[in-house]
Amino acid sequence: MSSLKSARERVEKQSRRAHSPFLHFSFSPYNELPSRNRSCLTCRFWRFLVMAENRNGNSGKPLPPNGNAAKGGSNYTINLVNFEKRIKGFYSHWEKNKTDHWGASNALAIATPPASDDLRYLKSSALNVWLLGYEFPETIMVFMKKEIHFLCTQRKASLLETIKKSAKEAVGADVLIHVKPKNDDGTSLMDEIFRAISARSKSDGHDNPIIGYIAKELPEGKLLETWTEKLKASDFQLCDVTNGFSELFAVKEDTEITNVKKAAFLTASVVKHFVVPKLEKIIDEERKVSHFSLMNDTEKAILDPAKVKVKLKAENVDICYPPIFQSGGEFNLKPNASSNDENLYYDSTSVIICAIGSRYNSYCSNIARTFLIDANAMQSKAYNVLLKAHEAAINALKPGNKVSSVYQAAVAVVERDAPEFASFLTKSAGTGIGLEFREMSLSLSARNDRILKAGMVFNVSLGFQNLQAETKNPKSEKFSLLLADTVIVNEKAAEVVTSISSKAVKDVAYSFNEGDEEEEHAKVKGDEAFSSKATLRSDNQEMSKEELRRQHQAELARQKNEETARRLAGAGSTTGDGRGSARSSSDLIAYKNVNDIPQSRELMIQIDQKNEAVLLPIYGCMVPFHIATVKSVTSQQDGNRTCYIRIIFNVPGTPFNPHDANSMKFQGSIYLKEVSFRSKDPRHSSEVVQLIKTLRRHVTSRESERAERATLVTQEKLQLAGSKFKPIRLSDLWIRPPFGGRGRKLTGTFEAHVNGFRYSTSRPDERVDVMYGNIKHAFFQPAEKEMITLLHFHLHNHIMVGNKKTKDVQFYVEVMDVVQTLGGGRRSSNDPDEIEEEQRERDRKNRINMEYQNFVNRVNDLWGQPQFRGLDLEFDQPLRELGFHGVPHKASAFIVPTSSCLVELIETPFLVITLSEIEIVNLERVGLGQKNFDMTIVFKDFKRDVLRIDSIPSTSLDAIKEWLDTTDLKYYESRLNLNWRPILKTITDDPEKFIEDGGWEFLNLEASDSDSENSVESDQGYEPSDVQSESESEDEGDDSESLVESDEDEEDDSEGDSEEEKGKTWEELEREASNADREKGAESDSEDERKRRKIKAFGKSRVPDRRDSRRIPPAKRPKMRYDVSLSR
Repeated sequence: MSSLKSARERVEKQSRRAHSPFLHFSFSPYNELPSRNRSCLTCRFWRFLVMAENRNGNSGKPLPPNGNAAKGGSNYTINLVNFEKRIKGFYSHWEKNKTDHWGASNALAIATPPASDDLRYLKSSALNVWLLGYEFPETIMVFMKKEIHFLCTQRKASLLETIKKSAKEAVGADVLIHVKPKNDDGTSLMDEIFRAISARSKSDGHDNPIIGYIAKELPEGKLLETWTEKLKASDFQLCDVTNGFSELFAVKEDTEITNVKKAAFLTASVVKHFVVPKLEKIIDEERKVSHFSLMNDTEKAILDPAKVKVKLKAENVDICYPPIFQSGGEFNLKPNASSNDENLYYDSTSVIICAIGSRYNSYCSNIARTFLIDANAMQSKAYNVLLKAHEAAINALKPGNKVSSVYQAAVAVVERDAPEFASFLTKSAGTGIGLEFREMSLSLSARNDRILKAGMVFNVSLGFQNLQAETKNPKSEKFSLLLADTVIVNEKAAEVVTSISSKAVKDVAYSFNEGDEEEEHAKVKGDEAFSSKATLRSDNQEMSKEELRRQHQAELARQKNEETARRLAGAGSTTGDGRGSARSSSDLIAYKNVNDIPQSRELMIQIDQKNEAVLLPIYGCMVPFHIATVKSVTSQQDGNRTCYIRIIFNVPGTPFNPHDANSMKFQGSIYLKEVSFRSKDPRHSSEVVQLIKTLRRHVTSRESERAERATLVTQEKLQLAGSKFKPIRLSDLWIRPPFGGRGRKLTGTFEAHVNGFRYSTSRPDERVDVMYGNIKHAFFQPAEKEMITLLHFHLHNHIMVGNKKTKDVQFYVEVMDVVQTLGGGRRSSNDPDEIEEEQRERDRKNRINMEYQNFVNRVNDLWGQPQFRGLDLEFDQPLRELGFHGVPHKASAFIVPTSSCLVELIETPFLVITLSEIEIVNLERVGLGQKNFDMTIVFKDFKRDVLRIDSIPSTSLDAIKEWLDTTDLKYYESRLNLNWRPILKTITDDPEKFIEDGGWEFLNLEASDSDSENSVESDQGYEPSDVQSESESEDEGDDSESLVESDEDEEDDSEGDSEEEKGKTWEELEREASNADREKGAESDSEDERKRRKIKAFGKSRVPDRRDSRRIPPAKRPKMRYDVSLSR
């Protein structure tokens, strides 16, 4: 027991030191470790060592034992593309900001200390990882304008040899590597570097060079101590360049942002799917679990992402610091806090704080949440104020603002809503985050006047420290609150990348409800506004699945309205009608010179195929017209065999050509609109008309294809696989959309090359290249109940397949041959030939599926390489068990969700909807005994038309709701089909009005109904000022429609006539309507008339509803009105 305790004390001592994403360890074989170190958390450190030793690629980890590369350096390679890009950025930043941030230094000397048992942050280590992809312990780097010097061991030198050519090409600097012998102190090599600095400085005109170094990093180890002594004893001027590196690392590039997002997603997923359920279970079962134990379990969940359903490779994941759990009145909101051995305290009015940080490829993320147990009024108020202050700080993260404005925004909220808490607020709102957990130059304090830029990443952390609660319990009389999120500064609005873990009151507040009735009654009356997430330890109040889903949807509605408000506030108005610019008639030149017009002896209509012109005889002259000016041509013949040819031209300013620039350029010109010719030769007339139509069709098709190609985004050139990289290949595939042409369709070969795919057939002109960088989503769908196995790619930008412009391209193979029985007779199910044939088909299907699966696995491995990590590519596979039938276009299809999309890949046109682009989903025609309902998908881009999926079976409704809720998509239900174009136009025209009236909550008809019902019961005398009188509403025509128009309007009208009438079922009403139609001969009535009678009969026969939907308080019912069309 004593050995276990000593090991624990050692680990706790280490965890209390400054945390660092760069874990340094002393290496020794596991069987040589002391026995006391084989237990508890020290084993975790050893696991990191093995992980670092076996890891390949640029994952930002320390080099293997003794800081050296693997034998021969074969397992470790530096990403040269990344190195070139970043060394250019490094030197460019140094040159542009030499005086402001780099102390006018002529050379930069960076020394990385040896490996250590401490968790720490080092600028030198961050530079190693940022520039080279690995940390190089006990290595000295000196950067000059034309030279880069490295002082290191032989094995590190062999790895650094690869960057010589790249450095020369990128910045014109020669890389000089000084290899330190094993038992040498490196003094002679240091003198050699100093001489090189002096010589280079003198050649640049600097007799007394200035050397920049990181002053805050103290020398460790004999090599660095010697280097520091010699550097300070030299004649060089020294300056601290810590701020220069802080500025260099402040703005992240796209690859770095992707790493931060992945780390943040893991962090938030651990809180949502592991920490919260574990805390709930502990509290509900009244178990005694220590903070230290929770820390261990949470750390294991971070290091194994599969436990929280996150598809990240475990070898790329680490912790930023040991997870922190605090409760029981002892709280420390500083970053160096740690979890103690005390048990989790969760009695009434207690507070639990959890802080977790994880990193992906060395990039950090952080999250902190506070959980309240039976919160009293003061705790409720404090948390609500902190939540508002935290949101205000996040909203202030906009490019151009000062960093200090973030903390000032938070302070303003606290001083306005709860000035008594202002003195307890933390002294800053967080810091920058990235390769370092705390980028102190980006501290969100009141004194930091740096300017925010897009691409910066912050850990926005805000809290109240040691507030005094109204209780005598020593473990709850003092409490603290803490909220933290990882936030990325974008051009328009800040992005909270840890938002999947909710911090809303209802998701962090818990209630036991164990007091007596009086206490319970007092709590309800005194704290109605503070809703708790769940009621634990109460058998008779367990929440149903539907209630939990409703609660989650309510939180999603709040988040969605906030997100929409931020997006609409940051979006500028755009103009344009979406039409492409038409080709101006001034660009249509048939003949450049009059002499080029062909001479003709006869004044007859002629067609010049070569110059694409029609020559018309007008007043004795042949006048040429380019075929593109011809709008239409027709011919007619009368009874006297006289033919009339009528040619109509495109004229600027007509409805179908309103944007021709010539209408403004040649305002005084006269245009020929129409011309007619008479001929006695019917044969010649029909031949002329046919030739004009054929030529016009050919030119129109060519110009259309040219216009489409002109809008294509230029793709990078495909790099074919060489001898070192053998392409991954599939044979005998078909492509959709198919190539044009009338010849026989051919199968082709699909190959994965260095930077993209290529599909080609035996015809030289049938070839398609799909670049990896252009792939937005990749899908693999094996044949199960379908006849094909397919690979589908949904692209960012259009490409041309033949003469078709498309964003979706698919490659497939038929797994079953089409067999037709010539005899026509039925074959027995026991026929041996039939059984053998079915077995062959199953074997063929399994073989093809396996072949495609192997291809997909190999491509996924290729995409996992460092150069493709920023693309975030991986083949997604549809989840058939979540699929449902519907009509997305014209035909019914089986629509299937994937992890990131909703797709239908069998029938054309294909359906691929990215879930992250969805604003809300509205389920229409729900209820009323309907067998089907419709799904309307509204996108975040309000200028994009909504997508309708019609005729979904009502049996799929619950499964779709559950899927939407699981994927954090907000959905609403309505009984009618809405006319969405005017709705979206109203929102974009007046976004402030939309937000003021509750955002998307105008779709929540269930909430509006319940609110109106409550208002009638509690306030009979209330009449909203914006509701018309009954007589006025009756005078309005049937054409006025609103969002909440439904059968209840007719119910209200019928209340006075049939107060006590009993309602009839839908089947009875259908039967009565059919009988009435037969009696009155209504078969000739229109469909609209029959629908109107059916709705009217249904409205008058239902049990009258006592509520009045028009008597709704304006604070709860939106004031906006939208048009509705009864389209079904």
